[in-house]
Amino acid sequence: MYPAKSTNEPAGVAPVTGVPVGGPGNVQWSSGLFDCFDDCGLCCLTCWCPCITFGRIAEIVDHGSSSCGTSGALYALLGALTGCQWIYSCTYRAKMRAQFSLPDSPCCDCCVHFCCEACALCQEYKELKHRGFDPVLGYQGAPGAPGAVYPPAPQQMGR
Repeated sequence: MYPAKSTNEPAGVAPVTGVPVGGPGNVQWSSGLFDCFDDCGLCCLTCWCPCITFGRIAEIVDHGSSSCGTSGALYALLGALTGCQWIYSCTYRAKMRAQFSLPDSPCCDCCVHFCCEACALCQEYKELKHRGFDPVLGYQGAPGAPGAVYPPAPQQMGR
């Protein structure tokens, strides 16, 4: 026998259970860690000004609650004073992985950022672009974000 039916459930259909196909175990990064040179502009920006790349990532991962400028400035300050800005940026990689159910591969977040900070930032930036975000516009340009501006819908003349 089937359990009690809810108002949203079609007659004679059991509720769906289990893990969806393409669930957390099957999600992968859209690009590899060392695919930095696929986008030379991003690679150069991240190599010479990683604070900008990081700030853009942080704004989107934080859903606009932190600004690109503030996060980037804190990143630069940590880098200038301690050289350990990778500790700050690896926390954002962990947040991003949790949001998108991404694996911690090829190794843990801190190791990735410690060993190859620029490659990790490029991979995260490209992942956001792959998922429909435009890091240059920030969170306000994200699909479905409050205050996001969309082009007008096609219009037709009617009678």
